Formats: sequence, C-alpha cells, structure tokens
Amino acid sequence: MDHNEWESLCDGCGRCCLHKLEDADNGEVYYTRGACELLDIAACRCTDYQNRQQRMPNCVQLSVEQAQYFDWLPSTCAYRLLAEGEDLPLWHPLITGDPDSVVKAGVSVKDIAKPLPDITDLTDEIILLRDAIKVAVDDSK
Repeated sequence: MDHNEWESLCDGCGRCCLHKLEDADNGEVYYTRGACELLDIAACRCTDYQNRQQRMPNCVQLSVEQAQYFDWLPSTCAYRLLAEGEDLPLWHPLITGDPDSVVKAGVSVKDIAKPLPDITDLTDEIILLRDAIKVAVDDSK
C-alpha cells in the first residue's frame, strides 16, 4: 500500500483528534470531548495536517509498521479494522463514495467535540464512543 492509499483510509471522523485519558492502573483509554487545537471541528479535519507533528508533539503518525499498536484507536477506525483483519464499514467514504457518509453514519465528532479552551477539566468530558448509529449507504430511500 503506497502513502496515498494509506492516507485515503482515513474516514474523517476526527475521533483520533480527541484528547484521551489513560487509567494508570489498568491502561484503559477514555475519550473526551476535548479536541486537539488543530482540529477543525465542523470539518473534522486537521487545519495543518502536514505540520501537525511539529506543532503538536503528541500527535501520532499512523503507519503500517505500527499497526499492532492501533488498539487505542476507535473500533470504527479503518486503520484499526484493517490491522485486525476486518473489512471497512459499509458507511466508509471509500465504499460509499460520499465523504459525508461518516457524518451521516453518526461516527463523526462534529457534534460532540469541544475546543480545549472551552473545557475546565477533561475528566468531566469523558465520553463513550459509539459505533455507527445508522448506516448511510443509500440516501435515495
């Protein structure tokens, strides 16, 4: 898989751009509503993708070589699914041809993320990420 093919796997949900908290006792990862300052919440895209690692040192560069470590990614993430030998979900933009299918499926953080300056305490913003609420494969119905 070349770099462009790899990058095309991103469904644009923005879930990986949410701040996460890890339980020091059991290693469990909790997602919060707090969004990375580079995330355009409405578009669910990084505003400076090319320079994100320089600007945000904790930003993780996902690569095929690191696939065994993708268990912290959401269960709906294409990178994680492929690393686990699973298929892409039916709502994935590569399957539907619709970049908004991730929003229609209820997987995007568009309506749940908050800018970090608006948050006082991340522990008050812990959320449970759900799998797709609905599958938006065919809008013609």
